[in-house]
Amino acid sequence: MNVTEKPEVIATDFPDHTQLPDSDGTFVKNFQEHPQSILLTTSIRPILDRIHPDGQYCIGQDSGIYWRVAQPPEPPEKGAEAPDWFYVPDVPPTLDGNLRRSYVMWRELMPPLIVLEFVSGDGSEERDRTPRKGKFWIYERIIRPAFYGIYEVKKAQVEVYHLVEDRFELAPQNNRGHYPIAQIGVELGIWQGVYQGVELPWLRWWEASGTLLPAAEERAEQAELAAEQAQFEAEQERQRRIEAELRIQALEARLRELEGE
Repeated sequence: MNVTEKPEVIATDFPDHTQLPDSDGTFVKNFQEHPQSILLTTSIRPILDRIHPDGQYCIGQDSGIYWRVAQPPEPPEKGAEAPDWFYVPDVPPTLDGNLRRSYVMWRELMPPLIVLEFVSGDGSEERDRTPRKGKFWIYERIIRPAFYGIYEVKKAQVEVYHLVEDRFELAPQNNRGHYPIAQIGVELGIWQGVYQGVELPWLRWWEASGTLLPAAEERAEQAELAAEQAQFEAEQERQRRIEAELRIQALEARLRELEGE
């Protein structure tokens, strides 16, 4: 009896990020999603740079996370989820000198720490627990981030789930109404304010102390204000020195007058 051996399947037999589509052909669902992603990224990056001085981390914005190889006639992108924002620690930001086109789990095996979805509909897609099809199920059972957030700008709310013993549990909020992410020392919550000229309930990061983490534009504004304040104080000090010198000169002149009398 002849036994035909099956070839061993190893990770190198599967496609990498350069061989997989980096888009499913759809467009961003609304004009708020892009600035929201930028706000999250630019405000958290200084924290992540401090945590990863070697630069070994990556951030995805509306980028694919491939969790299975789609079988024809399925298109390859059917094997991916594309969260609006995610962060993966301890992986290089580039591969072979090239920017990542997507994050391919069978190539790297490191799950994201945080995955965030921005709701455009009624939120049912983001909470779908249908096995092997629903977003919630795929994130919980396959991709397995430590934290999964569902942000609904229309309701001014965010739900954050924490992976506990292989299942997502709704994480508790702290006394500020934020969700602590202890691994990176930050909190996630809703901030009502103006960003890029638009007032909305934005999804934002805070330090564990409760201090809001500024976005890149806000840091630039703060630096400009600080420079203007420093210049103002320097000018005030110069004026005080000039006035003091004038007073001294006036006193000296008066003394000379008195000595001459």
